[in-house]
Amino acid sequence: MSDNVLRAPVHVSRHIAVSNSALDLLAINTARTLAMDAVQAAESGHPGTPMALAPLAFALYTKHMRHNPADPAWPDRDRFVLSAGHASMLQYAALFLSGYDLSLDDIKAFRQWGSKTPGHPEVGHTAGVETTTGPLGQGVGNAVGMAIAERALAASFNRPGHAIINHTTWFIAGDGDLMEGISHEAASLAGHQQLGKLIGFFDDNRITIDGAVDLSCRDDVAARFAAYGWHVTHIVDVNDLAQIDRAIAEARAEAARPSLIITRTHIGFGSPNRMDTAKAHGEPLGKDELALSKQNLGWPSTEPFHVPAEALAHWRTARDRGAAAQEEWRKALIAYTKAHPEDAKELARRVRGDLPGGWEAALPVFDASNGNVASRAASGVVINALAAKLPELIGGSADLTGSNLTAVKGAAVAASATPAGRNFHFGIREHAMGAVMNGMALHKGCIPYGGTFLVFADYMRPAIRLAALMKQQVIYVFTHDSIGLGEDGPTHQPIEHLTSLRCIPNVTVIRPADAAETAEAWRAAIANRTGPTAIALTRQKLNLLDRAKYSPASGTMRGAYVLADAPNGKPAVVLMASGSEVQVALDAQAALAAAGVPARVVSVPSHELFRAQDEPYRAQVLPAGVPRVAVEAAHPMSWDRLVGPRGTVVGIDHFGASAPYQRLYSEFGVTPAAVVAAAKRVLSS
Repeated sequence: MSDNVLRAPVHVSRHIAVSNSALDLLAINTARTLAMDAVQAAESGHPGTPMALAPLAFALYTKHMRHNPADPAWPDRDRFVLSAGHASMLQYAALFLSGYDLSLDDIKAFRQWGSKTPGHPEVGHTAGVETTTGPLGQGVGNAVGMAIAERALAASFNRPGHAIINHTTWFIAGDGDLMEGISHEAASLAGHQQLGKLIGFFDDNRITIDGAVDLSCRDDVAARFAAYGWHVTHIVDVNDLAQIDRAIAEARAEAARPSLIITRTHIGFGSPNRMDTAKAHGEPLGKDELALSKQNLGWPSTEPFHVPAEALAHWRTARDRGAAAQEEWRKALIAYTKAHPEDAKELARRVRGDLPGGWEAALPVFDASNGNVASRAASGVVINALAAKLPELIGGSADLTGSNLTAVKGAAVAASATPAGRNFHFGIREHAMGAVMNGMALHKGCIPYGGTFLVFADYMRPAIRLAALMKQQVIYVFTHDSIGLGEDGPTHQPIEHLTSLRCIPNVTVIRPADAAETAEAWRAAIANRTGPTAIALTRQKLNLLDRAKYSPASGTMRGAYVLADAPNGKPAVVLMASGSEVQVALDAQAALAAAGVPARVVSVPSHELFRAQDEPYRAQVLPAGVPRVAVEAAHPMSWDRLVGPRGTVVGIDHFGASAPYQRLYSEFGVTPAAVVAAAKRVLSS
């Protein structure tokens, strides 16, 4: 051990830039030692990357980022995304030291129950954290979305002499982020969109959990990003603050391309026995190695969580810088408001997330002249009607615009030449589409929507899960929602997808039965500010339900409603269905009535909205003691808790086939006759 102590200072000194001041170095090492101590106290975590990247965090938070620790929600602040979310202590240390609402006690409570410092950054949980990261690659997509939102708002609201929206999006990504496929999708999209205010740092430490990066990857990252259309530059040694300054200046000067700064680091910097090894990645250093590392760094105290007053004061200059920057912006906003009062009012509304008065009046009314259409077609009509009233509604599809019917007619395509365009071409990049929409929603000022086939929700599921975890308003337009898409066959026919989406907390799934319910589904999606909404829509034509005969579609907002009741409201059996199978249930009701069995038909467009209703309403719709039959052309699992112990489900628990959809429904037994037979079985049990 003594040999290590003697050798280590020589080893480390080769990587400490002599141009840094002693005070800068003390401030940087404060962040390093806080990360080391927090991980050690928690007995879990990732110390190596915070130890390596502390100089970069120091430079960003104290000099280069435009942010105000006293107001983390300042609209024109820079956004920072730690895509390498396992390095959370890097961000927590920077937030505490620069003056955000995070205390030293919070740092000491790293990874503990109820703390503000969870294992990975969580938006809404810790002041200054802009997005939830940890699943690798997601933060890269989020950052792209934030940059897109900034550009869209700037193009919509900036006026000559009044650049009221003008900020940068920064991210840090590691080897793992760049190995994940989503980073390829997102980086390609960002390069195509020429997002000049997006600056990323690649933490080139050449180590993964298994060992050296070249065990699994030998990508030329610089060539890859250059091919995507990025500007690429290098920091040879992250410990040299002057190199960081020069690289950032170069990136800022590049207005037409996003920038990637490849940053050479040494994971576990300062640790005599762990630096540049996989052991530095995801476990505490251990008491002995921790002591050696502090000694190696010339740290002035053996006590854990020591914060030198002069280092804290140096970090806290960020507060004065941030307050001055925000005050400058506040004065600019006053001038902007005087010059463009209506624009300022509209910008404030969009940033707050308020909906304009009377927006619901824009929802179209469907009748016999326009309502006998596939629900995807009805959705397209609704999108265009809402777009006229909701300028913040921005979206598109993953190369399926003509199938998902997501285009806003007459609106420009969102591109570098037309940054205020509302029609977004995400390309065949479903996963990136999901993460980019999350970033747009997190930025504020946009309500993003994106379309693809329901079966391809699998390609974007991690982003959907994070949207739900972060409770972000993102709208998914999932068309071709069942075997009803027909001849494309089992590869494109979703079976388990409705159930799987319904399993994700905070996701609202809505599968409308006709055009009128489709309009209500969009009403619910626009009104939903607590999580994402997935609207599942048909390819095949649906007949508009006769609302003079059946209940109004407004019941969609309650998740389930009595569409067609039994005589005197006393059913012997309740038939439940969603989407295209509501008509199957209605036909079964008629057949049962002819056989002397009174049945109630309940349209269930959304399990989640129905569960949110009070118990009296739910009992009114689904009376206790009355057996239930559900029908849906999908896996039956998600219906189990609705049908109850005496109920059953007519569904599909196998893959589909290629054929016209009418034949598929017949062959797979999703028919009125099958529902009638199921009803008779539950009545006789």
